[in-house]
Amino acid sequence: MTATILDGKTVSAALQDDIAQRVEQFKAKTGVTPCLAAVLVGEDPASQVYVRNKERACAKVGMTSQLFRRAEDISQADLLALVQQLNQDDNVNGILVQLPLPKHLDASEVLDAIDPRKDVDCFHPSNVGLLSQGRPNFLPCTPHGVVQILKHFDLPTAGKNVVILGRSDIVGKPLALMLMQRTSQTCGSDYANATVTVAHSRTPNLKELTLQADILVAAIGVAKFVTADMVKPGAVVVDVGINRTDDGLCGDVDYDALLQVAGAVTPVPGGVGRLTVTMLMENTLQAAMIQAGG
Repeated sequence: MTATILDGKTVSAALQDDIAQRVEQFKAKTGVTPCLAAVLVGEDPASQVYVRNKERACAKVGMTSQLFRRAEDISQADLLALVQQLNQDDNVNGILVQLPLPKHLDASEVLDAIDPRKDVDCFHPSNVGLLSQGRPNFLPCTPHGVVQILKHFDLPTAGKNVVILGRSDIVGKPLALMLMQRTSQTCGSDYANATVTVAHSRTPNLKELTLQADILVAAIGVAKFVTADMVKPGAVVVDVGINRTDDGLCGDVDYDALLQVAGAVTPVPGGVGRLTVTMLMENTLQAAMIQAGG
């Protein structure tokens, strides 16, 4: 048995085409071009790549983007002032502050300062709270990308045992919330209604849990952590990890080994990462619609 490869490029391209059409409809109706503002502090190479990818995606779907570069030694007060400036700018619909920030800055305070209606990363406490109640304005980009991949390849989560490795605020927690809901805001009840287990570094007997998973999501941040003997034959494995090693980029699962065990698996690169940027475009359009009064 060889696993089906869940190609994120294919899913991303289809979704971006749909977003582009809806952006054109929105522009024709309102005269407004959705705009995403990105704040990049310092010279982190990975962050610069991510921001460039977001700028290109904006152009591809017909949105505009603004980039605000600031020196690594920017003060907390000056960064908060920039966020407030963008909050008050009616031409900016979405704001993202690229993480990680330099250690002297309080990232939580900065993210909390973003207007919730412009919080397209869905990190603001108000948006997290709405997500937990099943009535979100926005869905977190990476978890939403995971669900969209499953939908595209007709791999429903309803009634399935889903094990998520990792409890981060960016992936593990919000994905668990989304999959436990009675229905998915964008994909319907077939892509919710899961029985979800969230495991982490303090979880005992981890292999026993992962072997029970119909769908295993790896977001633990350790290169090739998930080995073939941890996966139930035929299970769906979604690899959210991106790790830079001497041999290049790899995910949190031993991809080559899992191809002979799993029923389906996402590659790294070329998997979930493509969807993260695409769902950011979706959120920026949604933010523009909310700010336009519909």
